[in-house]
Amino acid sequence: MPTVLRIGPFRFFFYSNENGEPAHIHIQRENMLAKFWLKPVTLASSTRFSRIELRKLQQLVAENKEVFLEAWNEHFIG
Repeated sequence: MPTVLRIGPFRFFFYSNENGEPAHIHIQRENMLAKFWLKPVTLASSTRFSRIELRKLQQLVAENKEVFLEAWNEHFIG
């Protein structure tokens, strides 16, 4: 489960066994989790994050989309 980026209390990562899914990023803070698709940046799922935090996370994902896509492609495509 490679960690791609940390911003404040948020850890952005993906699981190594997810190459059958479209590119996406998971975000964790304490016991909260969210998953965003990267093309386009949209919320896929969320557990325990507030709507306000999800808006902030969507903005962070959009701002760092290229970093996440590059990490995804390096890991799964080589």
